[in-house]
Amino acid sequence: MNVKTSIAALSLLSMLSFGAFAADAVNAEQAQNMQSVGTVSVSGVSASPMDINAQLAQKADAQGAKAYRVVEAYMNGNYHATAELYK
Repeated sequence: MNVKTSIAALSLLSMLSFGAFAADAVNAEQAQNMQSVGTVSVSGVSASPMDINAQLAQKADAQGAKAYRVVEAYMNGNYHATAELYK
C-alpha cells in the first residue's frame, strides 16, 4: 500500500466516531474552531487502518483530548500515524 493510499484510508477512518472512546475523530474543517493541545503517534503497528485509528483514539483519550485528527500516516513495513489533539 503506498503512502497516499494509507493517508487516505486513515483520514476516512478518522472521521468515524468510535463510541468506546471519549475523544472523537474530526476532519480539518472541524478542527479549525478547536484549540490544539499536542500530538500522539503510534509506530511499528502491523494492523488494519481501523486498529491504528483505535490506538490513536485511546492515546488521545488518555491525554484528556476531546478530539483528534490524523495528520500523518505512512507504511514502511509497519504503519506509523500521528494525530493532533484538540480540546
